[in-house]
Amino acid sequence: MSTSTSTSTPNESTSSTVPVPKLTSTSHPPLLIKKLSPNATTPTRGSAFAAGYDLYASKPATIPARGKALVSTDLSIATPEGTYGRIAPRSGLAAKHFIDTGAGVIDADYRGEVKVLLFNHADTDFEVNKGDRIAQLVLERIYTPEIVEVDSLEESVRGAGGFGSTGVGAA
Repeated sequence: MSTSTSTSTPNESTSSTVPVPKLTSTSHPPLLIKKLSPNATTPTRGSAFAAGYDLYASKPATIPARGKALVSTDLSIATPEGTYGRIAPRSGLAAKHFIDTGAGVIDADYRGEVKVLLFNHADTDFEVNKGDRIAQLVLERIYTPEIVEVDSLEESVRGAGGFGSTGVGAA
């Protein structure tokens, strides 16, 4: 007589339909954050596979209709070596309220407060409350090669075709 024991883990699928990817431990250096006030909220990820960390407003703000405003997070960060932070929009704010982000590069050596520039493309003011998720922080690898000035560049299939040159109806 034999007995069997299940050895599945929470990350493994026990059905034959759709396997769930197994999460592995990583040894990536951490994203360092410093709260500049008690109003700051530690960034969070919506799921294990979310690309970005949600950033939260540390105080109320009004984004005027067809206007823009800087929204405070009361956070300072230090990104891991070889990365920078990119502020990206939250899809729900964009789809439901016409809110977008701008000027979203946080250099690796910047240690000031992370603020989020929000644009309101709607015809009514948009109210941000303390604790609202306002944007995402996505860490991206950066490559900064040496610049070499040359007399000519190798030709490419596209050539000098600019705006719209590869789109529908391009001539």
